[in-house]
Amino acid sequence: MLLEVEQLTKSYKNHTVVNGLTLGIEPNHCVALLGPNGAGKTTTLQMLAGLLKPTSGRIAFMDQLMEQHSIGYLPQYPSFFRWMTAREFLQFAGRLSRMPRSELADKSEEMLHFVGLKDAAGKRIGGFSGGMKQRLGLAQALLHDPKLLILDEPVSALDPSGRLDVLEMMKELKRSRTIVYSTHVLHDAEQVCDDIVMMKEGRALWSGPLDALKESHQDETFILSTSESLEGWIGTRDYVASFSLLSPSNAEIRLAHSDDRNRLLAECIDSGMTIKRFEEKSPSLEDVYREVIGA
Repeated sequence: MLLEVEQLTKSYKNHTVVNGLTLGIEPNHCVALLGPNGAGKTTTLQMLAGLLKPTSGRIAFMDQLMEQHSIGYLPQYPSFFRWMTAREFLQFAGRLSRMPRSELADKSEEMLHFVGLKDAAGKRIGGFSGGMKQRLGLAQALLHDPKLLILDEPVSALDPSGRLDVLEMMKELKRSRTIVYSTHVLHDAEQVCDDIVMMKEGRALWSGPLDALKESHQDETFILSTSESLEGWIGTRDYVASFSLLSPSNAEIRLAHSDDRNRLLAECIDSGMTIKRFEEKSPSLEDVYREVIGA
């Protein structure tokens, strides 16, 4: 375990933003914080990054060598000195992180190349688009080679192409470090994360591996495709709890019990149907999110 959080709470006067959050984060895992606006995701990330002091609770790094400069942080809306170039800003950030000057120049160029800003290294940040600023913010967060990378909505300002680029970067980065990030884009989280934390009103409603989350919400839903029409036939099966026809010969079927799948297939064959496709439907992260959060 790289990081353990126990009963983490943050309150402002009579308003509690994060309420008794407990979770563990493994090394080289990508953890996505999901939840509606006001769930406490940003506040949680800021406490993990050391930018906010918890009202109560405990954040413990299991790695004894872990220090504050072992954390990289990208806020949702990174801010920069507009008059600096991208290269100047990274060298400025590197000096704040106490990076050796002998390493800083080469590392800055490496990060600019990694985030796709090599050709813009000498341009002033004031002329950057929102997506370019987001990439520069990611380069700054990675510059000092942190063990823990904390990203708050890292793809919020990016177009679809830029989003895919950042997701690919995250897949590569999690091989060598831990990533904790928040997002509203559930499809993206499904592509890159290992673990999910679903938050609502400051509490974690679910925390654990993505696969386990989906498995815990798996129901007996199947996709059946035949060469013949299913209209009028599928509705007469008493073991079919519900169904919807995707086309006359394709149906999404929810069975009353898992044992009924063999009965369904046998009756299709007995009725002279040719089965073209039969598979269990896996719930998407969006399906599970709606069920857990109640959205």
